[in-house]
Amino acid sequence: MSPGVTFFVGLGLLILFGWYFATELGPRKRFLATLLMVLLVLFSIATIWPPKEKIALGLDIQGGTSFLIRLVKSDKEITKAMLDQAVEVIRKRVDYFGGSEPVITPVGNDRILVQIPGLNPAKIQEARDQLSRVAKLEFRLVYPDKGERLAGIDKGQEVIPPDFRIEIYKHPAEGDEKPFEERLLVKKKADLGGNHVKESHAYFGNEGWTVQLGFDGEGAKEFGRITEANVNHRFAIVLDGAIQSAPVIRVPIYNGDAIITGKFGEQEARGLASVLENPLQTPVSIEEERSVSPTLGMDSIRASVIAGLMGLAITMVCVLVYYRFLGVIANLALIINLILLMGALTMFRFVLTLPGIAGIILTIGLSVDASVLIYERLREELALGKSLKAAVQAAYEKAFSSIFDANVTLITAAILFWKASGPVKGFAISLSLGILASLFTALIVGRNVLSWFVDTGRITRVSMLHLISSKNFNFLGKGFLACMLSLALLLAGAGAFYVRGEKNFGVDFRGGDLITLSSPNPIDVGQVRAALQPIGFADASIQESAQGGKYYVTIRTPLNTSEQAERQIMQALPGAGLKVEGSERVGALVGGELARNSLIALGLGILGILIFVTLRFELSFAVGAIVALLHDVLMTVGVFALLGRELTLTMVGAVLTIAGYSINDTIVVYDRIREGLASGRKGSIEQIMNESINQTLSRTILTSTVTLIPIICLFLFGGAVLRDFSLAIIIGVVVGTYSSIFIASPIVLWWTRARGGGAGSLRREIIQKTTATNPATS
Repeated sequence: MSPGVTFFVGLGLLILFGWYFATELGPRKRFLATLLMVLLVLFSIATIWPPKEKIALGLDIQGGTSFLIRLVKSDKEITKAMLDQAVEVIRKRVDYFGGSEPVITPVGNDRILVQIPGLNPAKIQEARDQLSRVAKLEFRLVYPDKGERLAGIDKGQEVIPPDFRIEIYKHPAEGDEKPFEERLLVKKKADLGGNHVKESHAYFGNEGWTVQLGFDGEGAKEFGRITEANVNHRFAIVLDGAIQSAPVIRVPIYNGDAIITGKFGEQEARGLASVLENPLQTPVSIEEERSVSPTLGMDSIRASVIAGLMGLAITMVCVLVYYRFLGVIANLALIINLILLMGALTMFRFVLTLPGIAGIILTIGLSVDASVLIYERLREELALGKSLKAAVQAAYEKAFSSIFDANVTLITAAILFWKASGPVKGFAISLSLGILASLFTALIVGRNVLSWFVDTGRITRVSMLHLISSKNFNFLGKGFLACMLSLALLLAGAGAFYVRGEKNFGVDFRGGDLITLSSPNPIDVGQVRAALQPIGFADASIQESAQGGKYYVTIRTPLNTSEQAERQIMQALPGAGLKVEGSERVGALVGGELARNSLIALGLGILGILIFVTLRFELSFAVGAIVALLHDVLMTVGVFALLGRELTLTMVGAVLTIAGYSINDTIVVYDRIREGLASGRKGSIEQIMNESINQTLSRTILTSTVTLIPIICLFLFGGAVLRDFSLAIIIGVVVGTYSSIFIASPIVLWWTRARGGGAGSLRREIIQKTTATNPATS
């Protein structure tokens, strides 16, 4: 679909949305909702179809192209600092190809393994240029006359000044003019280097595609000084030894900006902007290039797809059985949610990877949770004796604040997308789009479909199972005991984590061994994985490739285990004709900068949640939510340490999913507590909180169950590679359900008491916040 068509379709949908929200309830509003739903679904399907060509898959699912890059020695020995700098620069340059989540890892002392998914032949050539270009940018003054000195040199009347040399400036063709060459007398030493470039981007201007540079503070100051002292003289912009342009300095430039023109095409300009922003300090060369299979292995992918579809089917059947006719509407909303999500991911050219799939799994949970919240409210309204039409209206109005507030994870997702990179960004993309799709399907699609059936008299009553009836458990009375139990488990987990030390982290975090085996015949990855199972390496990253008539398989194992793995494979597969091509140490996939940026993003996300919950509820609620979130994440990591499991890169998606689920579950409980306090209901804080937790108990258990179903299927049938990933989410969901009941609410109570407040003061603050910040319903 062309950008023009996409723009006009988007504009039309935006107008329809505005019209929908400006229309009162009634047939017209339902018609607009139906039109929006149909158009969005058709547009998404058109964007996705054919899925094999349109949906971009990550390296872990699809495979891609592998480059082995070697740092070129000069007069200096290659140091670890030089290797680390090259890794981070290449990581940023590869981001130029989109959110592809590549594999980038040091190999040995002077090489880097780069694997990028889904490159066509043209993109492969572009990747070669991006990876190997040094991008040494220099600004050098041209001799300050109008060419007289150079003319004198040509006539033998002048000599070349010691600080200058003659260089060729190749002018590109302009209009009808042919390209030509100009000789310039340019300084040997740069007056300003590219190391001061802070940012760089490409844009289309009056002179075609142009690259704009922004200098850091020191660079801007120096650039201003140079341009001020050399007005009306030429300034050569030199990239990798070739003059790109040599403009005349018309006026001093103090704002720290510069532009490079050179008759670039769009791709060339964007590529140049990328490499200028991330210059290499050490030249590199591409030593080897080959196509590689998915990092998860085709065997694992097949198993996980079957397990995922099985889990989704079981989830939909459970919703259908429990909510009957309402379950049909909930499943319709879920299917539309997934279509819209995949359409958005495809339209914005985001790459689907395992952490992205984790975001989709959380989205399924959020989508079903929204339906459960509405239908449980509908049950309560019908129990009050209201008509079906009035009950549906009241259920959506009362559930709106819960659904709105529970999607506070959108704040975190936006911050993760802004600040983080790699798998964290992939998760953030899927979750952000998934939350928006969930809000649309729950509040517009589901509501208008159900309203149509009710208003037209096609249904006059609804029935649903009620396996979890309202109880009167004293949850807060068990709060202290629960907190002590949690503290004991956290301490045990922290102790196990401390004792295990580096063993807590897998190959992705601390590096490992990379074994390369070859064979004259195709190699079955499943057989290699089965051969490694007896020594505990069944979840290793195994990739296959072919080159020059030979078949290769590379296996990434923990440090100092290559000989053991080689011996095991040779013994288990004696007839495969395998030969060991080499074994070497590889660095961590999670570089220092990637880890640092991700942690900063997570910290800002938690701060965003704290501010939002404080504004919507009250500070004690925000403190409780953050404590519960940290409790769930740390508990999961601690249980992994107690079980002797390793933390890997796939665990990043699992931990982020746990954090998202935790805050969602907690906010739903908080919303009911807020409603109880704001309604003027009589009783102490403890009584109101206990009643609120009991009222949401059915929803809490149902949502946890439908979220766990696909994850349990993945754990049981998804293969060894995804077992730890699914186990982490199972632990997190169970712990998150527990903490939303036994940890988050008691923290609110204790915090309120600690600052000398009581039921009256907390009630007044909640009423004030509810009055001031209650969002408008539609």
